[in-house]
Amino acid sequence: MTDVPRRQPTLEEVAARAGVSRSAASRVLNDAPHVSRAKREAVQRAIRELDYVPNTTARALATRQKGVAALVISGETPSIFADPFFAKVIVGVSAALEEADLNLMLCLAAADRGRRRLEKLLRAGDVDGVMLMAVRENDPVLHIAQETELPVVFGGRPVDFDPPWFVDVDNVGGARQATEHLLALGRRRVAMICGTMDTQVSRARHRGYREAMMLAGLEPLTPESGDFNEPSGALAMAELLKRHPDVDAVFAANDNMAAGALRTLRGAGRAVPRDVAIAGFDDLDIAQIVEPSLTTVHQPIQALGHEMARMLVGLVAGEKPSPLILPTRLVTRSST
Repeated sequence: MTDVPRRQPTLEEVAARAGVSRSAASRVLNDAPHVSRAKREAVQRAIRELDYVPNTTARALATRQKGVAALVISGETPSIFADPFFAKVIVGVSAALEEADLNLMLCLAAADRGRRRLEKLLRAGDVDGVMLMAVRENDPVLHIAQETELPVVFGGRPVDFDPPWFVDVDNVGGARQATEHLLALGRRRVAMICGTMDTQVSRARHRGYREAMMLAGLEPLTPESGDFNEPSGALAMAELLKRHPDVDAVFAANDNMAAGALRTLRGAGRAVPRDVAIAGFDDLDIAQIVEPSLTTVHQPIQALGHEMARMLVGLVAGEKPSPLILPTRLVTRSST
């Protein structure tokens, strides 16, 4: 009879046996200060009793100097904190860093002052690694990230180059699927509201729209651009109605702009979906709040943040992870 290998105990089980938090058990394991003698002895006893052996990543992380990972968002402060997309990313990042006992530092680096602060932070080596999001074409933050010797993980790919480590979603495939869904409904004058075209995510979603239209033998309409927020979607929809009054469907590059488009269509007396069908991208909470509820492309936003942080933890531990593209899926609701 073949012996079944015994499952190795986890740090969580050590902490539970010792009656302490996971972070306290990690501090004892890494011989960190500020742990009471009683807790230290309880953890050491649990380690012996469970025959716990730290994994390679944990050993490597124990040698880190700062215990801090930076999430750098190249965006303006008001729009960042108003956008639920980034809130979900932060939740995912925080969960993964907590598992590795790393602290999160959030940096907003759209303005010159924020970029100078980021440069100072990286030069001083006050963080173990960086996660970078919302990078635009010719973004100064990109140059700062390329100059540092710290590991850098991108959330979404930049326009300017292909980074060695990134986590992205299937933007092209998701946009193509949304457009194909509108075409399958018999719509033929399908327009698009893009995001700003100085971002890779906007270009990728526009590409998916164009591919679907051309595969259907239709000429893609010239898109209108917004800035991923609701007011810009409303304005873009108004411009589309001026240029293409016979439009019968719209794919918006995110749910916020799709919600703005819904408002404009309602004001113009166009019924959704009877006169104009509309689909968004992201599957944010707003997609279910608006009336009619939005058909949209679901992307795993929280998982995006979680996988970014996991990739960075691996790099800090000396691993060489591979880039990752997460899948998307269409969610059909009343707007189509």
